[in-house]
Amino acid sequence: MSQRPAVAGSFGRFKAALGDSPPLLWSFLYFFCLLTGYYVLRPVREAMRASSDVAALFPPSMIAFFAERGVALKDLQLQVLFTCTFLIMLALQPVYGWLVSRWPRRVFLPTVYGFFIATLLLFYVAFDSGMPGRGMAFFLWITVFNLFAVAVFWSFMADVFSDAEARRSYGYIGAAGTVGAILGPTLTRVLVERVGIANLMLVSAAFLVLCVICLLRLRHYAVQREASRRLASGEVPMGGAVWAGLKLVASEPLLRWLALLCVLGVGVGTLLYNEQAAIVRQFYPDPKAATAYYASIDLAVNGVTLLVQLFVTRALLSRFGITPALLIPGFAIVLGYAALAASPLPLLVAVVQVMTRSGEFALGKPARETIYTRVAREWRYKAGAAIDTVIYRGGDLTFVWTHKLLAGFGSTAVFGVGLLVACGFTFSAWRVSAEAKKLPDARAPDGG
Repeated sequence: MSQRPAVAGSFGRFKAALGDSPPLLWSFLYFFCLLTGYYVLRPVREAMRASSDVAALFPPSMIAFFAERGVALKDLQLQVLFTCTFLIMLALQPVYGWLVSRWPRRVFLPTVYGFFIATLLLFYVAFDSGMPGRGMAFFLWITVFNLFAVAVFWSFMADVFSDAEARRSYGYIGAAGTVGAILGPTLTRVLVERVGIANLMLVSAAFLVLCVICLLRLRHYAVQREASRRLASGEVPMGGAVWAGLKLVASEPLLRWLALLCVLGVGVGTLLYNEQAAIVRQFYPDPKAATAYYASIDLAVNGVTLLVQLFVTRALLSRFGITPALLIPGFAIVLGYAALAASPLPLLVAVVQVMTRSGEFALGKPARETIYTRVAREWRYKAGAAIDTVIYRGGDLTFVWTHKLLAGFGSTAVFGVGLLVACGFTFSAWRVSAEAKKLPDARAPDGG
């Protein structure tokens, strides 16, 4: 009986938020389409990542290169993929910096999504024709797509919404993404047997086209807000150096702590994800049972995330600010890793996975993104993007090799080190909160 009024009340607040903030609906649709398009393809990436068929993943020349040196590529499959991903991110950083410095928002944003749409059409051809090496190329592409497309989205949201508006709206926007994360794999499961993997590329491209329509409608609100608050306009190039993002991270205390928070958060997730795979292989040797286990975790993550986004995130950010939203996931992860170090059982691993991922999606990410509504555009589009891409993948690379070194000592060693990482993550969250309090409540007229 109590659940129904709660749901009705939440829906009423959402309707009221739509009335108070006209751009919320388009932002809601934008993030929904973006994550639906991504999650349609994510199962394809995961299947390739887990594949033992090296020939289906890597190009023949690369396999031959490793074989000539007496190295079995299948034993370093994940490490090689993550190393290549990091190198690509590092190479793309100055390209991204040049584009965002030289092109105005009305050109830059559609171009980013246009590039991803065009490459999806190329992957359609590659998968349809059975092109060798398509697996590795797609794995690297979708990793770049996920980070850059989402980073650009949140940077743009900070152009559209003020700090106060973001605290009220980001929970709902995040919920839209969660619904997309549920719909995407559902579409894949329904369609893949009927239309094949190649046609999934076209499905994802269609959702990205809808993203472009949404951002074009939202541009008006960004221009309007910048004019009313006398902020620097995003309709003119912001200028600056191509490496400005990484330079800002190195020089600004808040950005340094955000970067460290990102690296340690990635570390927590990577150690848990990789060790989970080893535990699942031990306890669930049957592929169907393992698949059901992973599916249950994903379902629980999305369900918990959606509930928190609808009923908790908005109230927490509006009433108490970002501090509890940053610290609650940190404390939960510390407790989870402490339990895993003592008893690394599959059920407990699943519980900690749900805590870690749902806490990040529902609380940590929205809290961090509200910070960018109170800083200059160069911080958002350059420094924020650098943290979410090259620094993120640098952390991923560091901890995938760390797990490789620790795995030989058993799960207790992995989770023991993970506990230390989790403590560092929580401390970094506290430092981010402390530095964010030094920012003005709203951007100054000349701070855009």
